[in-house]
Formats: sequence, structure tokens, C-alpha cells
Amino acid sequence: MELYDFNRLELNEQMEVVNQLGAFIDNHVTKTERCNLYAVDMFFVEVVYNSEYNTITELRSFKTGYLLDKYSTGF
Repeated sequence: MELYDFNRLELNEQMEVVNQLGAFIDNHVTKTERCNLYAVDMFFVEVVYNSEYNTITELRSFKTGYLLDKYSTGF
């Protein structure tokens, strides 16, 4: 699946792709949100949860960039 095709899907369809094809890489936790990073084919998907209510608030899909920076801290 290409990133463009993934972005055209509805949220529920995107989550289905992440659950079926995604490989979990890492998570990142702050006071306001919890993020899980997955690799799907040749791009990444960040699943963002509201920490207080434990609900998915957003999916962020990307190939490279600053969104990966928070997962490389501490090494």
C-alpha cells in the first residue's frame, strides 16, 4: 500500500490497515497523549491516543521527518 492510498481511507479503514499490516516499532508518552509508531510498507503511522480517556484522537502518516525525532531520544 502506498502512503497516498492510505491517506485517502477513512479513519476506521486506516486503523484496520495498521492492525493488519503494521509492525509496531515504539511508543512515546506525554502528559496529554500517548503515541504508538507502526511501520506499514514504506511509510510510518503514528496512532495518537488521549491519555485521559484512552481513545484514538488522530492518525499521523508520514515517510520521514521531525515526527520520528521523539522516538530516537535516549539512545
